[in-house]
Amino acid sequence: MHGSKLTRVWFGVTTLVALTGLVTQVIATAGDTTGQFRTAAGRIANLFCYFTIDSNLLVTVTSALVALGLARGGLFRVLWLDALVGIIVTGIVYQVALEGLYELHGLSLFSDTMLHKVTPLLFVAGWVVAGPRHAPAWRTVWWSLVYPLAWLAFTLPRGAITGFYPYPFVDAAALGYGQVTLNCVGIGLFFVALAAIAFLYDRASHRRATQAAEAAELA
Repeated sequence: MHGSKLTRVWFGVTTLVALTGLVTQVIATAGDTTGQFRTAAGRIANLFCYFTIDSNLLVTVTSALVALGLARGGLFRVLWLDALVGIIVTGIVYQVALEGLYELHGLSLFSDTMLHKVTPLLFVAGWVVAGPRHAPAWRTVWWSLVYPLAWLAFTLPRGAITGFYPYPFVDAAALGYGQVTLNCVGIGLFFVALAAIAFLYDRASHRRATQAAEAAELA
């Protein structure tokens, strides 16, 4: 990851924006008595079924590591790729399939804007302009698939038990598992394609940076 002061400041701001969105979403959810669960704890537990929330958590953690100058190692590269692809999927799926499904006001509208729009734009722009600048391996892409698979492994069985599904396209009670499987395969392929594109972009960026450094040494 590029270690310039501007890069660290950028991702420090990204950390604060994502964290602000998450905190305000928790507050709004805890106070929303119209949900399925009567207790605030039950409503907050539902938040962790949302891919949006989990992806923004990954963005918060990885951006903070960059801001603190601790962005290194194989585990970081996997988490970074998961954060990147997850937040891109979050932004795109929201714009295409979810925006307008719910009428939001106050804190809910504010957190929705932070989590679905502002954070994705900041994080992706930071990645394109500033980093990472390492030579990734294909195993990073394959390990990154653990995240969406773990999300499904948690969300679908929990939905079958509680009746709560975070998104219409994974609502097995309404659509059946056949249609939900098709929906998940489609989004999964989209995730893999984005991860591969990010991988190739990172590798090309690393190659250009290396060539530029070598040229500067020879000059």
